[in-house]
Amino acid sequence: MHEIIFNVEEAAEGGFTARALGPAIFTEAESLDELRERVRDAVRCHFDEGTGPKVIRLHFVREEVLPA
Repeated sequence: MHEIIFNVEEAAEGGFTARALGPAIFTEAESLDELRERVRDAVRCHFDEGTGPKVIRLHFVREEVLPA
Protein backbone atom coordinates (compact mmCIF):
# COMPACT_ATOMS: atom_id res chain seq x y z
CA MET A 1 0.00 0.00 0.00
CA HIS A 2 1.45 3.33 -1.05
CA GLU A 3 -0.92 5.77 0.67
CA ILE A 4 -3.93 5.97 2.94
CA ILE A 5 -6.46 8.81 2.92
CA PHE A 6 -8.33 10.17 5.94
CA ASN A 7 -11.36 12.45 5.82
CA VAL A 8 -10.93 15.06 8.56
CA GLU A 9 -13.93 16.95 9.92
CA GLU A 10 -14.54 19.38 12.74
CA ALA A 11 -16.50 17.61 15.50
CA ALA A 12 -19.77 19.19 16.61
CA GLU A 13 -18.60 19.19 20.25
CA GLY A 14 -15.20 20.65 19.32
CA GLY A 15 -11.96 19.19 18.07
CA PHE A 16 -11.53 17.04 14.99
CA THR A 17 -12.30 13.52 13.77
CA ALA A 18 -10.41 11.50 11.14
CA ARG A 19 -11.79 8.42 9.36
CA ALA A 20 -9.78 6.38 6.87
CA LEU A 21 -11.19 5.59 3.45
CA GLY A 22 -10.95 1.82 3.18
CA PRO A 23 -9.40 0.38 6.35
CA ALA A 24 -11.52 0.69 9.51
CA ILE A 25 -9.41 3.35 11.24
CA PHE A 26 -10.94 6.23 13.22
CA THR A 27 -9.45 8.70 15.67
CA GLU A 28 -10.22 12.08 17.19
CA ALA A 29 -8.36 14.92 18.91
CA GLU A 30 -8.74 18.43 20.27
CA SER A 31 -6.20 20.10 17.95
CA LEU A 32 -4.83 19.50 14.45
CA ASP A 33 -1.32 18.81 15.78
CA GLU A 34 -2.71 16.19 18.18
CA LEU A 35 -4.84 14.71 15.38
CA ARG A 36 -1.78 14.29 13.14
CA GLU A 37 0.00 12.38 15.92
CA ARG A 38 -3.04 10.20 16.60
CA VAL A 39 -3.53 9.40 12.91
CA ARG A 40 0.10 8.27 12.60
CA ASP A 41 -0.24 6.17 15.75
CA ALA A 42 -3.52 4.61 14.57
CA VAL A 43 -1.97 3.68 11.21
CA ARG A 44 1.07 2.11 12.92
CA CYS A 45 -1.23 0.08 15.19
CA HIS A 46 -3.47 -1.07 12.32
CA PHE A 47 -0.80 -2.43 9.98
CA ASP A 48 1.95 -4.95 10.59
CA GLU A 49 5.46 -3.51 10.38
CA GLY A 50 6.52 -3.04 6.78
CA THR A 51 3.00 -3.40 5.35
CA GLY A 52 1.61 0.06 6.10
CA PRO A 53 1.37 3.00 3.73
CA LYS A 54 4.32 5.22 2.88
CA VAL A 55 2.10 8.35 2.83
CA ILE A 56 -0.83 9.46 4.98
CA ARG A 57 -3.05 12.01 3.25
CA LEU A 58 -5.46 14.16 5.28
CA HIS A 59 -8.46 15.41 3.31
CA PHE A 60 -10.20 18.24 5.17
CA VAL A 61 -13.99 18.30 4.77
CA ARG A 62 -15.83 21.39 5.92
CA GLU A 63 -19.56 21.80 5.84
CA GLU A 64 -21.01 25.28 5.57
CA VAL A 65 -24.71 26.12 5.71
CA LEU A 66 -25.95 29.32 4.06
CA PRO A 67 -29.38 30.85 4.50
CA ALA A 68 -31.43 30.76 1.29
